[in-house]
Amino acid sequence: MRIVLKTLLQFFFVALGSILLPVVCLGESFTIEQVLSAPFPYGLTGASHAPRVAWVFDNKGERNVWVADAPDFVPRQVTHYTGDEGQQIASLRLSPNGKTIVYARGTELNKDGTSANPLTLTNMPKQQAWAVDVSGGDPRLLGDIGCSQEGCEDLQISPDSKTVAWPAKKHIWIASLDGKRKAEQLEELLGESDTPRWSPDGKRIAFRSNRKDHSFIAVVEAATKKTNYLTPTTNRDAAPVWSPDSKQVVFIRQPGVEFKRPLIPEFPRPWALWIADAQSGDGRELFHSGNAMEDSLPLFAFQSLQFTNAGRIIFASEKDGHNHLYSIALEGGMPQLLTPGNFDVEDVALSADKRSVLYTSNQNDVDRRHIWRVGATGEPQALTSGETIEWNPVETSDGKTLFCLGSSATFPAMPYRVTSTGRESIAKNMIPAEFPGTQLVTPKQVVFKSEDGLEIHGQLFTPKNQKKRGPALIFMHGGPIRQMLLGFHYMQYYHNAYAMNQYLASKGYTVLSVNYRLGIMYGRAFREPPNSVWRGASEYQDVVAGAKFLQRLDNVDPQRIGLWGGSYGGFLTAMGLARNSDIFKAGVDFHGVHDWATFLPMWAEEVDANNAGAAPDAKEARELAFKSSPVASIANWRSPVLLIHGDDDRNVPFQQTTDLVEKLRGQKVAFEELIIPDEIHDLLRWNDWVRAYRATVGFFDRRLAASGERP
Repeated sequence: MRIVLKTLLQFFFVALGSILLPVVCLGESFTIEQVLSAPFPYGLTGASHAPRVAWVFDNKGERNVWVADAPDFVPRQVTHYTGDEGQQIASLRLSPNGKTIVYARGTELNKDGTSANPLTLTNMPKQQAWAVDVSGGDPRLLGDIGCSQEGCEDLQISPDSKTVAWPAKKHIWIASLDGKRKAEQLEELLGESDTPRWSPDGKRIAFRSNRKDHSFIAVVEAATKKTNYLTPTTNRDAAPVWSPDSKQVVFIRQPGVEFKRPLIPEFPRPWALWIADAQSGDGRELFHSGNAMEDSLPLFAFQSLQFTNAGRIIFASEKDGHNHLYSIALEGGMPQLLTPGNFDVEDVALSADKRSVLYTSNQNDVDRRHIWRVGATGEPQALTSGETIEWNPVETSDGKTLFCLGSSATFPAMPYRVTSTGRESIAKNMIPAEFPGTQLVTPKQVVFKSEDGLEIHGQLFTPKNQKKRGPALIFMHGGPIRQMLLGFHYMQYYHNAYAMNQYLASKGYTVLSVNYRLGIMYGRAFREPPNSVWRGASEYQDVVAGAKFLQRLDNVDPQRIGLWGGSYGGFLTAMGLARNSDIFKAGVDFHGVHDWATFLPMWAEEVDANNAGAAPDAKEARELAFKSSPVASIANWRSPVLLIHGDDDRNVPFQQTTDLVEKLRGQKVAFEELIIPDEIHDLLRWNDWVRAYRATVGFFDRRLAASGERP
């Protein structure tokens, strides 16, 4: 692979307070732009009655829809958006007949009711539903979406491939797929309607009517707009799934909201599976969990719920300590465990014949993902394995071909066809010549123990040809319900972060990516530890344990250890600098949380709009939340920090960084800022990622490298 070597000196600017400083990037074998040059695929989907798949490629900020057809499945581009515009494409769907693709373009609304505008355009972008014919032609506008939560886009195409439904402006809307009929509101219910699901016969739509402290599953007839509720109660019902014959709906039921409940103690979250007659609304319970903490609603419960053609329903439960799949007969009875073992299940999708499910898990390979198949009453079968990573399985309508997205330690995410001997790329020519695959390192799986004895996994990136001790960095993911892998990640945010860790290693930094407690795929107890987050931040000790692991390595200078991360990783970066500037000599904090106490009123209001802050332990909770925050240890903060934040962040309020800056000024702590106007949490523009990562490596080069030395 030919790699274009650029000059060793690259100049750029980083904001220090209000001053712009030139920064020199020292000694690189490849550039940030090169390691981020591969297009990122996501949203792989298939047509239920045609052998065709589609996905989105994000190519340096240009997001476009691609398809591949039987028999050869050669990828071809369908849409032709140009430029690094910062406009997301989400909720990609192929019509059942495979002729039309629908998608949402643009971001959700912020608190002021506007979509993201990272290019600061005069005409504000909107979040809208679009359709495009696979055969060609321009996309056609179906209507506005403008939902208020990240990931709330949810386009659903009718079984006859003529109509699309989606939630918008607190209601369900429908429009003709050909764009000839204007989008119209389907119902006028109270609360907020979401998750529309067409019945297989196309006559009705089931959806959730969310009333905050309780919620219903409603069914509306598409032709008459007549609506009825399925066994309504004071509970919170969600995740409707239709039976294959369109007569029944299964859903998840949780208890309603109890006011003035203490905030500090953690309570079990019991739940049940219900099934109801779509016509009469009468329902019955199929399964209910226990009342212990491990019986709580699983993290992946909603996306795992599947109604098979085998007369059984598949669902997830963590009652044995891991997220596993179970099946239960329509009549109820004892559920059957389908995926036993010391591992967790993540992605779940029905097979083409709807008699089995395809799923991803970390079975026998704890820090990777592979694809498995299991029947409604059968034994699991591994479909992929080895030192690769696979996710998002999609089977073609004829059941003959299985596709997925996949990556490896040195090869970025791409679409693949799964074969009996492994997998084969269907988009080999999409990897640009400049991508430095042969120069990347293969991270090593490492396991170390935290101070309390908990086993922590990490990925260790060791520089090639290192001749003496050098600086090291700890990377912490966000979420925190995430897991970093031994290869390029399936989420674009962490696909970029993995590339950044590779770039840092190429410049001589040893990087340890720490999968701290709170993360997924190591069991429920690991993900839900006591005294964590704002209740004590017990997860921070895993970061310190990572630093001690690095200090024992022969190639690491223990006096030059820094840390970086975004979101929850930004919070842990700030924690490290505030509590242990003796260990961590510099840090880069991407849009981190710095004061948990400011979130408590917001959380209370979401649950209890009439009694916000009325919990009996509200005062104690605020004190505990503050003590669990970086700002509580601001007096001990000595090490310099680079703060990176977009000021239209819809996840972590920008004020978290504004407040920290003033506190750092008061303590005379050296800080630098890279503030990106009109950007959101997960940076929308490729150029903004490049700019942020350049600033990051420049900051570490100056703060952790000896004078005139390449790290």
